[in-house]
Amino acid sequence: MSSLNVRIVLVGALVLLFSFITASNFIDKEQRLASPFWPDNGLRLGLDLQGGIHWVVGVELDVAIQHELEFQRDGMANFLEEDGVVLTSKRLEEGRLILVAGSDEDAAKIRDYASKTGILNEEGSEGNELSFVLTDDWTREIRERTMAQVLEVLRRRIDDPVRGIPDSVVTRQGKDRVLVQIPGGQIDRGRAAKLLKSTGFLEFKIVLDSAGSEQALLEKYPNGLPEDQMIATETDAESNQVVVAYLVRKTPDLTGDYLVDARVGFDQRQRSLVNFTFNAEGGRIFGDLTEANIQKPLAIILDNNVYSAPMIQSRISMRGQITGRFTSQDAADLAVVLRAGSLSVPVVIEEERTIGPALGQDSIDQGALACAVGFALILVFAVIYYRMSGVYAAVALTTNLVLLIGLMSLFEATLTLPGIAGLVLTVGMAVDANVIIFERIREELRLGKSVRAAIAKGFEKARWTILDANITTLVTALVLFEYGTGPIKGFAVTLSIGIVTSVFAALVVTRLMFEIYPGSRTSIELSI
Repeated sequence: MSSLNVRIVLVGALVLLFSFITASNFIDKEQRLASPFWPDNGLRLGLDLQGGIHWVVGVELDVAIQHELEFQRDGMANFLEEDGVVLTSKRLEEGRLILVAGSDEDAAKIRDYASKTGILNEEGSEGNELSFVLTDDWTREIRERTMAQVLEVLRRRIDDPVRGIPDSVVTRQGKDRVLVQIPGGQIDRGRAAKLLKSTGFLEFKIVLDSAGSEQALLEKYPNGLPEDQMIATETDAESNQVVVAYLVRKTPDLTGDYLVDARVGFDQRQRSLVNFTFNAEGGRIFGDLTEANIQKPLAIILDNNVYSAPMIQSRISMRGQITGRFTSQDAADLAVVLRAGSLSVPVVIEEERTIGPALGQDSIDQGALACAVGFALILVFAVIYYRMSGVYAAVALTTNLVLLIGLMSLFEATLTLPGIAGLVLTVGMAVDANVIIFERIREELRLGKSVRAAIAKGFEKARWTILDANITTLVTALVLFEYGTGPIKGFAVTLSIGIVTSVFAALVVTRLMFEIYPGSRTSIELSI
């Protein structure tokens, strides 16, 4: 078989394959799933085309300021105690740190220390009762740092690599809000809300005592609980009733900050559980903790709720399990939350809207109509202006569209409203590429070259012009894909794939047709 025949077979097979994949998008989804021939998944539609969930999530930044003041209070108290300064009171009131010194000399030392921190301003002090607030710069720093942390955690939860929701939008909106948009039908609304709002703060605490209820546990200590201890409860997920109350220390023995992975698993009775893995430092701490407390229960607490309190049977270091009264879906969501890390402050859903699919269907219809009309006009113009060569251009353009939609379907890319614009833009760029080729061929024919030589020289001259223009556009599209979100990313995806397919259609498919006819024939006139 000649080289030309091999290329005809390869290009023909490629076009047929992607025609099949493209055609599957026009088959009803239920029929696709029922058929063993059609692929199950096809081109996905973005939020702007199929609708979905639109949330505006408020971040309680005042809690972050409160945490920072608590941190400063404890740090100052320790330092001042070492320096012999007597504090008769230390408290937080309405965003202020109030320190009451035992004497004027101690008050002076506190002022001196506070000024050296560079993050506390004295404001509203009376006598030895000193009042401090965070400086404006430090307040801004805390807010920005908290927003960045919350944004990153929410992104990891929604776009989790194992159970994430592709093509969701999680982006900052204003000073203290996060915009979350999830394309419809990919997740239950209640489950998504739970994923967002869960603080995800995981603690491990050795159980000091337990009882069937909080009241029963308190009755064991008629003189009150020790100051450094507290009661944590395990509740039933369905009835929300307390099933066990545990006495634990307020300070956790280990937190989830050391986790590096968490995945769903099953025990011997096929009940769902979560397997977790610590990093090296976490493994060392967990190993020492479990070795020193063998035959004691260890409470695993998430967001102040005890998931389980298994008895420690032996030293455990890097890996462990969380069992509890949850379903496989609960276990999967817990694994996502643990993998994404904990939120440093609570969040609340301030605005919730459902974007209907009706507007998206209109957009699809209008976009499809625009594509069809534009495509038909281009084909008619190409055939009238370039005659037989225009037919080649029409075949190349059709091939370009088939490959583009087929590739997007194969990689389950998402088509958005801007993506449709990218589709139309790609068609225009493909036309430009063919026009450049045809004009170079015409120039060579006017110079008196033979048909075969003119075609070869025309493609040679046009090749680098086409590559140069498309590569610079491709770089721009890749930058948009990297830094864009939602519809912008959808536009970048369509444009990137479209550039590759249009270059292939112009330089490979069009050239192949010229090689088929007129090919090596020299005694004919080229219709161009």
